[in-house]
Amino acid sequence: MSASYTGQGSRKPVLQRTRALATEKMVDHLANTEINSQRIAAVESCFGASGQPLALPGRVLLGEGVLTKECRKKAKPRIFFLFNDILVYGSIVLSKRKYRSQHIIPLEEVTLETLPETLQAKNRWMIKTAKKSFVVSAASTTERQEWISHIEECVRRQLLATGRQPTTEHAAPWIPDKATDICMRCTQTRFSALTRRHHCRKCGFVVCAECSKERFLLPRLSPKPLRVCSLCYRELAAQKRSEEAKERYGDSPGQPTHLGGAVCGASSGDDDDSDEDREGDWPSQVEFYASGVSWSAFHS
Repeated sequence: MSASYTGQGSRKPVLQRTRALATEKMVDHLANTEINSQRIAAVESCFGASGQPLALPGRVLLGEGVLTKECRKKAKPRIFFLFNDILVYGSIVLSKRKYRSQHIIPLEEVTLETLPETLQAKNRWMIKTAKKSFVVSAASTTERQEWISHIEECVRRQLLATGRQPTTEHAAPWIPDKATDICMRCTQTRFSALTRRHHCRKCGFVVCAECSKERFLLPRLSPKPLRVCSLCYRELAAQKRSEEAKERYGDSPGQPTHLGGAVCGASSGDDDDSDEDREGDWPSQVEFYASGVSWSAFHS
C-alpha cells in the first residue's frame, strides 16, 4: 500500500499518525497469513542457499523496492525488503529472480537521517547503525517519504516491544573513492593506479597508506583492530590513555599508562569494496549518482 505525502508542515502530525495506523493495520492484517508466508518464501528463494532463513512467527514482509545505494566506488542499485522487525537488502543478479550478498539489519538498531537536496543528489537519506552506516536514494520524494515513514514506525514499534533505547552511537559512513583525488589527511599524496585509496574505519575519510598505518580496536565494529587514520589514532589513543589513567589512579593527571587499544603496523591493503560512506556534508557537494530506478511499493 502506497501512502501519499504532501510535504505540508501543518499536516505532518496527522500524516504521521495515519502512517503509524496504516503500518499497524498492515502488520496485523498480514501476520500469520498464507500470502505473507508465500512472499517471505519467495524472498528466501531469490537469495538462495547463500541467504539466511527469514521466516519467523509474527514476522511480516511490509514492502520492497529498489534503492540506489552509495557504495565506495560508485552508486549501485540494491533490492531492499522491509519487514516489521528487520531491514534486508542485497545485490541484484536478476531482477525479481536472483539476489546475493544478503544483509540483515535489526530495526531496533536503526536511526534515519534525511539528507539535504542538491542539483546532483536528490531524495537521499542515511541509514545509521552502530556497525554500519550508508546513504541510499529513492526515485522520487514520495518514495523516499514512504520508506522513511514505514521504517521509522517499525523502529518505534520494535523499541517499544523490546524495551530498548534508541541507538546513540553510529558508525561513520565512508566517503566514496571518487570524492577526492588526494589524501584527505596529508592533502599531499595523489591517488593513482599504483597509489591506493584506503578508508579510516573511525571517520570514513579517504586516506593514503602512509596516513593510515595504525590499527585500533573498535569493539562496536570488529573484534580485531581496524585501520584508522593518523588523526583518529591520536584521538583514540589519548582517549584510551585518559580512561586507563582514571581506572588506575582516579582523576590524578600525568600518570603513565600503556596503549591497550592500539596496534601499529604497515598497511595491509585490507580495504574491501565496502558499501559504507562518510556521514556529513561532503557527499552533498559532489555528484555521486543519478537515480532512475523503479519502485514496487508497499504490500496491502
